[in-house]
Amino acid sequence: MITFGSPLYLTGLIVIPMIYLWMRKAGKKNEGTVRISSSELISEKMKRQGRNRIRILTLLQYLTIVLVILSLSRPRLRDSLQITNMDVVDIVLVIDISSSMLATDFPPNRLEAVKKTAKNFIDARSGDRIGVLVFAGESFIQCPLTVDKEVLISLMDEVKVAEQSYDGTAIGMAIANAINRLRHSDAMSKVMILLSDGSNNAGELDPLTSADLASNFGIKIYTIGAGTNQDVSFIPGRGYIRNEIDEETLKSIAERTDGKYFRATNISGLEQVYATIDELERTEVEIKEYTRYKELFGWFLIPALVFGLGGQTIDRTLYRRRI
Repeated sequence: MITFGSPLYLTGLIVIPMIYLWMRKAGKKNEGTVRISSSELISEKMKRQGRNRIRILTLLQYLTIVLVILSLSRPRLRDSLQITNMDVVDIVLVIDISSSMLATDFPPNRLEAVKKTAKNFIDARSGDRIGVLVFAGESFIQCPLTVDKEVLISLMDEVKVAEQSYDGTAIGMAIANAINRLRHSDAMSKVMILLSDGSNNAGELDPLTSADLASNFGIKIYTIGAGTNQDVSFIPGRGYIRNEIDEETLKSIAERTDGKYFRATNISGLEQVYATIDELERTEVEIKEYTRYKELFGWFLIPALVFGLGGQTIDRTLYRRRI
């Protein structure tokens, strides 16, 4: 962008039309003239040369004045440079995919409701690296830490309930595997969001032991208990099962890692939980703006000198003017 360091000088451009009007009306009377008895004594060629001389020299004079005024106004090229500092957050979503996630208390079922709200959470984050780990009796990495939202959401769509042979709820092992994804991270904040609708009933590692390990690595865990307060939930193909959310364990996991526990009993509650976590883990963005200027007055002053001296040279050589 071109700006002017001394824009007040630009008002001098008003002088040019004033000089032009003055020359047209009053200036000619002040010029030296030679009277002759008849214009027929001067050839058309001489008249044409005289008119051309006046036009060329006048044009050069006006150009010189315009360029001098522009150079005095200090035109310059402004280049703004923005430096953004953002504390990146590494987040791993740890999602229960045991068969109980097929319960229909969250229409169409718990898993699909969780996937939808998790995708909205992913889409709302900016600049963070996010990964997805799913677990039942065993845990699996669905997507490693990435900033590519499209890939992440696409892989989230492919999450399905675990096969019967892998069924169960191994919360401790899921936390441990998520720690492996975060412990070498150099991010300022490392966060795990653990969602489960059951209690730990599989795996070789106790959930609270895993929580202590996460705390040692500076990993914060937000836990979400998803499911209604009813005693049983209906699962297509399996009938009714008992709701067994171990809220005390989920609360302890969150407390030991300086996180928070949330209970979601419906879709709107689940959406609110993710919205709350989104606000809690917002990072401040620092933007520094630097402005550099490149002075351009030389591009106007040098041509002004060329036109000014050129006009005088042409007048005294080509047109043989004598002072």
